[in-house]
Amino acid sequence: MAHYGGYRLLREKLLRKKELVESLKRSAGEISEDHRMTHMTETRLYIGLNDADTKKQLYETDQYKELLKKICYSYHVPFSVGIEEGGYFHENGEYVEEKSLVLTLIDIDKEDIRRIAQDLCSLFHQESVLITEDVVRGGYYT
Repeated sequence: MAHYGGYRLLREKLLRKKELVESLKRSAGEISEDHRMTHMTETRLYIGLNDADTKKQLYETDQYKELLKKICYSYHVPFSVGIEEGGYFHENGEYVEEKSLVLTLIDIDKEDIRRIAQDLCSLFHQESVLITEDVVRGGYYT
């Protein structure tokens, strides 16, 4: 009997989860239709903060962040910026941990992205800036 009761509770729990998933799917469909979700290109630039020569961060993170904001302002592009910590291997096999700024741009001209990346490499004294690109669905809720 106890085993059957446990099965019944598990079955009821699964049914509630299924109902929740269906409800969320309906809600997502309503948002998509009501708020005109469209495909957008999301580009992220990962800018390490360690100097290319010294392999150490020379300035405070907030100073780099303020410079990044000024660069985006000068290109007149909307952006989001975050700070992440991570590690990577140099070509010579040396492992390095560093903070990086992650710049997120939505639907920005590819040529502007290339110029921004060039400026960031130069001003932050980096060997390179990693650029990733994804197609996302998005829309503005008003």
